[in-house]
Amino acid sequence: MNIIFMGTPDFAVPSLKKLITSEHTVQAVFTQPDKPRGRKMILTPPEVKVCALENSIKVYQPNTLKDGEALEIIKSYNPDVIIVAAYGKILPKEILDYPKYGCINIHGSLLPKYRGAAPIQRAVLNGEQETGVTTMQMAEGLDTGDILLVYKTEIIEDETSGELFDRLALAGANLLLDTLKELENGEIKPQKQDESKASYAKMIDKSMCPINFSNSAQTVHNQVRGLKPWPVATAIINNKKIKIHKARISPLSGEPGEVVSLNPFTVACGENSVEILELQPEGKKVMDSKAYLAGNKVNIGDKFS
Repeated sequence: MNIIFMGTPDFAVPSLKKLITSEHTVQAVFTQPDKPRGRKMILTPPEVKVCALENSIKVYQPNTLKDGEALEIIKSYNPDVIIVAAYGKILPKEILDYPKYGCINIHGSLLPKYRGAAPIQRAVLNGEQETGVTTMQMAEGLDTGDILLVYKTEIIEDETSGELFDRLALAGANLLLDTLKELENGEIKPQKQDESKASYAKMIDKSMCPINFSNSAQTVHNQVRGLKPWPVATAIINNKKIKIHKARISPLSGEPGEVVSLNPFTVACGENSVEILELQPEGKKVMDSKAYLAGNKVNIGDKFS
């Protein structure tokens, strides 16, 4: 098949790489405009753009798809299908309807659950035990199109959203090739989504970082791993803010937020407690809890807030 690929972040890169090395032809790539990143706000290209240019594929970065210009570009290539993976823009109907096989989206959840921007992080934050990837025939609604193929996987107990993100990105790439093969052979039977089971995965932001230790240890644990690698859960001890990068559940108990052990470094929650394994003081690198306690005075009975 002749393919136009639309994607932006690293989640989309394995799928693009799979297509490049397959029997299909990636004619062009659409991705978001370069954006300033880091403290110095250096203009940085999206990961998909980097991958495309490394493979000598033409890249387009329109600010909008609604002015007709993008459609004319697409028509000039006359693709059989458009593949969309975490592109970050809504495709207008005239683009959705143009290719022979339409537009196919790779989404990091078991649709119709967790439609929207942050399905992988939300699954971890909510303590889901299973998730997956869905390929979908795109429609005008947000992740509402017919389901083509599904890959399911267990979420490992201590798995972070970043780790799960990497696994699902690879799984999505494989599922995409299976989808294209079955689509070409006329073997796929699209399935309507059950709207009664639909849920929405809102964007993650820094307002979600502060930990409330009155919550159960399981909820706190899910928060720590769900917000890793960004924006990372936070807490305050002895008037100092720290980021908590890794934790695990402990059966110890005490008043919520109370330090109940220093070896291992353990904080009581509303139910059970969490052992802090890796943390990051402000302005410093990530360290294990032993290194932190060696340089910071913390006593049993001190309170996190």
